Amino acid sequence: MLSSDQCVIQARRYFVKGLVEIPIIGSDKVFSWAAWVSLSRDNFARTADLWDTPGREAEEPYFGWLSTDLFLYASNTINLKTHFHTRPVGQRPFIELEPTDHPLAVEQRTGITLDRVREIAEAVLHPADIESE
Repeated sequence: MLSSDQCVIQARRYFVKGLVEIPIIGSDKVFSWAAWVSLSRDNFARTADLWDTPGREAEEPYFGWLSTDLFLYASNTINLKTHFHTRPVGQRPFIELEPTDHPLAVEQRTGITLDRVREIAEAVLHPADIESE
């Protein structure tokens, strides 16, 4: 089963899409990575049951594993520990990374500059330019 927000592989692997939000220093804005998180079967079922339920944001966060490799980071982002926070209906869940020394986790805790946002945007929008360097 695959939708824009949920994925089940062979009734054994369960994924939900959320946002890794990183504060932009000096502003009230955030930079967001859309990413998949692997949840346990029970937590996935609970998330799916509450998907269209008002008040779902009152749920405690679910433990999960980041399941998207964000290629800009030298250290692989796959299997970083997360807390998956549900938000009001219509809003993508928030992915909180465990506070480690991984560069993505550090950026989520400390924020990034607007220059870093531009660097990420250039790398995502023009990946061939990076590969040729």
